[in-house]
Order: sequence, then structure tokens, then C-alpha cells
Amino acid sequence: MSKISSKVPLQTTLAYGIPGVGAGYMYLLMTLYVMKFSTDVLLIAPAVMGVIFSISRIWDAISDPVAGYLSDRTTFKFGRRKTWMLLSFIPISLGFLAVFSPPEYLQGQSLEIWMMFAILGFYSAITLFNVPHMALGAELSDDYHERTRLFGVRHIGFTLGSILSLVSMSLLISEESSPDGDIRNLAGNLAFLAVAVMSLMIFFSVSRLNENPEFQNRVNKNPFKAFRDVWINPHAKILILVLFIENLGGAVIGVLTLYVTQYIIGTPALAPLMILAYMLPSALSVPFWIPLSRKFGKINLWVFSMFFTGISFGATFFLPFIDSVTTKVVIMFVGAFLAGIAAGCGGAIGPSIKGDVIDYDEYLTGERKEGSYFAALNFVYKSATGIMLLVTGFVLQFSGFIPNEPQTMEVKIALISLYGLVPLVFYSCGAYLLYKKFTFGEKEHAAIKQHIKNNN
Repeated sequence: MSKISSKVPLQTTLAYGIPGVGAGYMYLLMTLYVMKFSTDVLLIAPAVMGVIFSISRIWDAISDPVAGYLSDRTTFKFGRRKTWMLLSFIPISLGFLAVFSPPEYLQGQSLEIWMMFAILGFYSAITLFNVPHMALGAELSDDYHERTRLFGVRHIGFTLGSILSLVSMSLLISEESSPDGDIRNLAGNLAFLAVAVMSLMIFFSVSRLNENPEFQNRVNKNPFKAFRDVWINPHAKILILVLFIENLGGAVIGVLTLYVTQYIIGTPALAPLMILAYMLPSALSVPFWIPLSRKFGKINLWVFSMFFTGISFGATFFLPFIDSVTTKVVIMFVGAFLAGIAAGCGGAIGPSIKGDVIDYDEYLTGERKEGSYFAALNFVYKSATGIMLLVTGFVLQFSGFIPNEPQTMEVKIALISLYGLVPLVFYSCGAYLLYKKFTFGEKEHAAIKQHIKNNN
């Protein structure tokens, strides 16, 4: 039996969660602002950016299994996860800077090619950090509920970083509205500051975390078998389907928030506050969800949070048909707040359940391949995101969207259908599937852990 602590010390938990601040900042700024930065500042066509984002996320999804398997197979004394986390800071820095600092002399197709490779490079680089980091979280404790606390702290860190990115986004939006504003210069300076802080966070984390050496070399040398094991794990198979459906619904929300606030509500300056209304309850609700998961069960709470998220965003579908700007703003704020509360649940419990499914793989195979599992699950998430970003770009393009101009009702309905109805349908379907088909709860987890203990 592996020697792994059930209870994780507070200092270890914090060291694990801290890099999530930097990752959250970068991810949200990429998700929320790069599309608008590209269409409204760099003047790249929405359909082109939709293709670029779709290709980047699909490529990112393909690179995830490679990073996960290499992380599983790494045997350095420093650690199989920490090694990759430490090495990731250089390509992350270069990729993030390239996205927000394209050379001003580039125009047209040359600029489009630059942005394609910059976005591809960033998402490939962040994979080198994210997959090993998630895998390490599943290894730090084998306790069914302690994992929820670990991933809850990671989610809080990620959300705090996202909130900080709202400050940057607010500055960028303000710069856009200034007659003498230099958006490209400001974006470059903010990117440089972000990569410096993210690098320091990674250094601090890897210096404080310890890995279990008994987990090394416990994965099959054949990478195809490792990922075949993921698919034949019955609980992982259901989880993969649920995550794919869920992320088909959630992918467009971040990208279209700025478009909805500007072109449907007419209050672009309030966009950061609306996103903050989502982020704050997402972080602050985590300490409440953790004890509730012990009482009601992780699966039941996750089902509730998914369905509640769909309802919260589905209510926004009526915004184009409302004349009062005040009413529109209230609906957006209330929906964001309620969805944020639900997100706190999903952010802590979702990865924790993934860790439980990995324990079931140890029961089946005797191996420890957290990297391969989180990579496979990330592949599903990013593939769904790539599909929906492609759809979003083309819907904007062919509905008649014109940057920085008042939009027709046809465009507004297209926007709000993607933003409201798509999440409602897919989150509801994902919640139903999880409730009906996923059966690996606390009792089942305890039984397989006992079996593993008895056979080691």
C-alpha cells in the first residue's frame, strides 16, 4: 500500500494552491479578452479568430495526453510532477507575451499567423504546468473528502487570479475608450508583469511540495495502453461523457461576456463588475460546499451545481427583448452571482471526483497514472471548447456582426442564444447523465481502497 497521508498540512495545501492564482489570471484574460482584443484592436475577422481558437484548443487537447503520460513516466529524483511544473515557466512566459505583444508592423495575414502560433504556443506551454499540477493534487491525499479541500483551495487560488485579471481587463477596456489610449502597449506591460509573478509562484510551489516516490514507475510503458485503461474504466467513461456535454455548454460563456455587455446591454464598462459578481461567490462559497459534500455527497452536489448553472445563464436569453437597461443589468448580475455560487461547488468537487476515479484505476491495474487521467479528461474539456469556439466565431461572422457598431436584432439573438440557451441545454443534459449513470460514491471508493490495502 502506498504511504500517502490522508490529512494534508495547511502549509502544503496553500503551497499547492498558490500557482493557481497565476494560472487563473492567464486563463481568464485569454478566455475573456483575447477574442475581443483580436477583433476590435488588431482588427482580425471573428471567423478567423474562431478558427484560430478552435485549432489551438484542439491542439492543446492533443498535447495534454503527451504531457500527462510523460509526467507519469518521469523518474527524476526531484519529482515527476514538480520537474514539469518547474520547466513550464519559460514557454508559458514566451507564449503569453507573444499573444499580447504582437509586433506592430505585422498586418493582415502575417498578423493572423503570428496570433495563431502565439495562442498555440501559450496553450501548449500551460499544459506542461497544468496537467502535472492537477495530477499532483490527486496524489497528495487518498482521503475521499480531503481531496475536495485540496482542489477547493486550488479553485480559490484560480478564482483569485481570475479576479485580478478583471482589474487588468478593466484597465484595457478603459484604455480602449480613451482617445489617446495605447491598448497594445498596456497589454504588453500587463503580460510582462503576469509572467514574472507566475514564475515566482511556480518556484515557490515546487520548493515546498513533496511527492510520494512510491508512485514513480507505476505506469505501463505503452502510452496507448495507459489511455486505453482510462476508457475501459467504467466510471471514467461516464465522467468523460459528462464533462464533454458540460463543456459544450460552458465554453462560450467566457468568450461572449464582453460582447453581451457591450452589444446587448450597452454597458461595456460594467463587464468586469459582472464577472466579479461571478468570481467572488465562486471563491467564497468553497468553504461552505466542502462540509455540504460530506453531508449530501459529492455527486449529488455536483449534479445540483450543474443544473443550477444552466438555469442561471438560461435566464439571460430574454435580455434582447427587454427595453430597460437597469433591468438587463440586474438580470446579468443576479445570474452571474447565482452561477458563481454553483461554480464554487464544481471547481472543488469535480477534480476531487476525478481523483476518486483514478483510485479505481489503481484497483483495476495496480498503476498510478494521474497524469494520463487528468490529460484525458482535459482532452475532453478542450475538445468541447474548441468545437464551441469554432461555432461561436462563425455564428458571429455570418449573423452579420460588425465590430464597434450597434448590432441588429438578428445578431443579438444569435449572441444571446449562444450565451444563454446553449449552457441551459448542455448543463442540464450533463447533470441528468451524471445523476443517472455515475455510481462511484463514497462507499464504493472506501471498498476499493480497502481492497488495495489488503493486497499490498
